Amino acid sequence: MFVALLVATSYFTMIQVLHIAAECYPAAKTGGLGDVVGSLPKYSTRAGVLSAAILPKYDLRWIQQQEWVTVYEGTTWINWRPWHFRIQQQLSNPLGYPLFVADIPGLFDRPGIYNDPSGRPYGDELTRYICFQQAVLEWLLSFPWYHRPRVLHCHDHHTALIPWMVKYCPAYQQLAPLPTVFTIHNAQYQGAFSWKNSYLLPPYEATAGNLLDWNGLINPMATAIKTAWAVTTVSPSYLFELHQDSLGLESLFRHEWRKQRGILNGIDTHVWNPATDLSIQYRLEDGHIAEFKTQNKHVLCEWFGLHKDYPLVSFIGRLVREKGADLLPDVFRRFIYAGGRISFLVLGTGERWTEDQFRSLIYEAPGRFNAVLDYNEALAHQIYAGSDFLIMPSRVEPCGLNQMYAMRYGTIPIVRAVGGLKDTVPDIGEPDGSGRGFRFEQFNVEDAAYAIYRAASMWYNDPYTTAMVRERIMSIDFSWENTIEQYFAVYRSLGAAIEPVKPPSAEERSEESPKTVLPEDELLLTPPRRKSPRRKRTK
Repeated sequence: MFVALLVATSYFTMIQVLHIAAECYPAAKTGGLGDVVGSLPKYSTRAGVLSAAILPKYDLRWIQQQEWVTVYEGTTWINWRPWHFRIQQQLSNPLGYPLFVADIPGLFDRPGIYNDPSGRPYGDELTRYICFQQAVLEWLLSFPWYHRPRVLHCHDHHTALIPWMVKYCPAYQQLAPLPTVFTIHNAQYQGAFSWKNSYLLPPYEATAGNLLDWNGLINPMATAIKTAWAVTTVSPSYLFELHQDSLGLESLFRHEWRKQRGILNGIDTHVWNPATDLSIQYRLEDGHIAEFKTQNKHVLCEWFGLHKDYPLVSFIGRLVREKGADLLPDVFRRFIYAGGRISFLVLGTGERWTEDQFRSLIYEAPGRFNAVLDYNEALAHQIYAGSDFLIMPSRVEPCGLNQMYAMRYGTIPIVRAVGGLKDTVPDIGEPDGSGRGFRFEQFNVEDAAYAIYRAASMWYNDPYTTAMVRERIMSIDFSWENTIEQYFAVYRSLGAAIEPVKPPSAEERSEESPKTVLPEDELLLTPPRRKSPRRKRTK
């Protein structure tokens, strides 16, 4: 049954790389992890290396709207309790690659990915993801050996125990010859838990317990760094930073340096295309950048009651400490109370204190500031298209995709020089003319405010340079095609027989680009009501 379903792709007979993750766009996404896992298998498959992704089957709208076919049923055990599961494949592979979900009743058939509708984290996360990892391995054991994937590519701490399980858990050691790659998207979340919960793990060899331990806790991320065949991060600078500061894992990163590599993320240029994007009000036509930006900015200013003749600085993302969102209320107030001619817009949700600060600002500064304290993918596209600048004051930024999306839409980034932001945004003052935005080094109000001041000064005083920078950043190729070969090189360095197969013709595929579209309820077809931070902007 499994092989027959894969034959539906028409030109492959086996999965060569299986991506295992907690998120995969458009099925489930809270941040960059979902974007990357949704893109890697698509672009790998286009390059001739059939790749697939598997994630838990959450009770999310997009997942429920798809047609699924069960390809395997099994049972795994957690602390002597059986958990029945089904592995299901999306019918006809509309995303351009096989997408699988692990349907585990009682664990993932609930709303939300990590949190309940009220925002509280689910208390059984440890059981959920240990069970998910075991279900994936049970499924892989059912494959004939010649149909098993040639690489198991695990993402973040939710799947970090798989490299250890296949080596040291007798139930899964048949899979030990499969190379394992572990990608760290964010080392702030390591999944550590107490040894008191070790009973949740499958039986393992007595000598393997020390590989689980880091500073007296079971640390899945540390375990993967020790046991995976290769470890990658999502930008070169972030890998360097982890050797200096990684919440206690610094010595481990330095010890395991030989198998590490930093590979900068790409973006899906078919989803993020200003010429074809259905989520924005005005699309780019015939390279008329100024008209494209002006029209979309006027839409935003009308929706949110902002001054269209002021430069518009926006923030899009999670309102959490690592993103530096808590710095922004004071930065914005500095300009607003001083009478600075700048408008500000925020889209995101996160920590209550930061949300409350933005709620207050809406009423303190009408016409100068507005916010949508919600997650809205389609509105994010419109903000990228209509903003003049995007600010990212991150404390930590492993790669950052938002600055790439912004540049794709002609929005100039203002970033703190960390991680992937350092790799992708040279400062406008670079003497070689490579500047793409404005950078600042220190995480404080003064440095961030000065970077905004520099950006606004250029917008007001040097429109020629502003137009030139927009044209430059929109021409940068951040596509996955430039990145995917680096992952193939990692796979081959492990001895994986990655063999590109000639992709089908345009007639066979019927369309060059897979239909990765936003869920219907996220298409922004009507303008949102002004000054309504709690309102969900849906159709």
